[in-house]
Amino acid sequence: MSGHPRGTPASGSAKTASEDRCFSPLPNQRALARELYAGVKDLPLVSPHGHVDPRMLAEDTPLPDPAQLFIVPDHYVLRMLTSQGVPLEDLGVASRDGKPRDDTPVERDPRAVWQRFAENFHLFRGTPTGLWLTLELEQLFGVEEKLDGDSAGRIYDHIQDRLGEPGFRPRALFERFALHTLATTDAATDTLEHHRTLRDEGFTRVRPTFRPDALLSLETEGWRENVRRLAGVSGIDVVDFDSFLRALEQRRAYFASLGATATDHAALRADTTRLSRAEVEAIFDRALAGVTAAGDAPRFTAHMLFEMARMSAEDGLVMQLHVGSLRNHNRRVFRRFGLDKGADIPVATHWTRALQPLLDAFGNDPTYRLVVYTLDEASYSRELAPLAGHYPALRLGAPWWFFDSVLGMERYLDAVMETAGAYNLAGFNDDTRAFASIPARHEVWRRVSCNWLAGQTLRGLMDEDDARALARALAYGQALDTFRLDGSDPA
Repeated sequence: MSGHPRGTPASGSAKTASEDRCFSPLPNQRALARELYAGVKDLPLVSPHGHVDPRMLAEDTPLPDPAQLFIVPDHYVLRMLTSQGVPLEDLGVASRDGKPRDDTPVERDPRAVWQRFAENFHLFRGTPTGLWLTLELEQLFGVEEKLDGDSAGRIYDHIQDRLGEPGFRPRALFERFALHTLATTDAATDTLEHHRTLRDEGFTRVRPTFRPDALLSLETEGWRENVRRLAGVSGIDVVDFDSFLRALEQRRAYFASLGATATDHAALRADTTRLSRAEVEAIFDRALAGVTAAGDAPRFTAHMLFEMARMSAEDGLVMQLHVGSLRNHNRRVFRRFGLDKGADIPVATHWTRALQPLLDAFGNDPTYRLVVYTLDEASYSRELAPLAGHYPALRLGAPWWFFDSVLGMERYLDAVMETAGAYNLAGFNDDTRAFASIPARHEVWRRVSCNWLAGQTLRGLMDEDDARALARALAYGQALDTFRLDGSDPA
């Protein structure tokens, strides 16, 4: 872009993303993958689980500067740069208490943050983050040269100028992305004021998702304050376990009134063991008094997951369960910077016995639906696909987090399709807070699934008509059906 007006890509610069990205190098498979992808690439995007801030859409304010848009809030970016010794302060990340360290002050200049990122962009070669960012830069912002230390300033200016255009306001991008649905993730105690604003204006394609984790885990910092906040927003005086459940039920109903179709839960383990009434009441009373006994926290969470399933069977909200991430593994980073700084690490998971109490009670209930996600790939073929291939209530979520990648998606499809089949899968969701990256993430899934289906077709395991139908289901239809969203296949 050197020598050109600000905001204008340099002519002759080579694009860095191949037109055949994610497709097989084998000519016959690649040709069929192209054909399948052509049939689904323009389908609306369904984003039934993610972390975009609804305030951004409610207020429709311009997106932030390139550093805040691409770097500071993205734990995928932060973890890679941290692994190579780049201080988080150099990336514009402030400490939890807002106090700078004398030896490493927080960088306040977004251009300097972007420069440091660009100088280290080579670290993302071959990673899904590198692919998403490259697609986002090229397809959304029209950047046609590689990002590095030399091009950083030109690209920064170009993006900054584009962000000032009306077409880059959040609602304009929402329409440009052809988003059928965007679900946010909201604390059970959230007032949902921004969702109310959106619905009052007729913007009904943005939906809240009920996430009560801060109330279901006794180990959450400030748990008792969260209970007091629950009492305040629900209008129910929470003095015992019964009133706690009533307050949660009231909040679920309020979320549903603003368009929610799902709940979301994260846990270290998938245990859903139900406690006796006396046991859970005793645990709750101790916690409310500020005293817990050994083992109270995991037992309470397991029981509450069962209670959440009961409520979903009653009110029809789809229950999502994310299991297998040990959060904040780097305690020094957590103490200084807080949550979501790239230090969450996978652990092994066990499902068959852990889910049995819940599935015994609700697995055959036509009202109940459970979507599960894991970071333990081995459990897909060993436990989850066999479970989803039997229980009517259970569906398998998309490859999550560390497996939201080209090879991760291929391994996922290899592991689950033969046992569970495509129609016991939940389709795709992007699970992102990076609004501008949503199209790139869906594109990768659609390309990979089409390429995988092309391979199965050429092996004689399905015909082309079946492959086309499955490509549409995986790209669009399964997400609509799984999350009980209004709409039909636009074919």
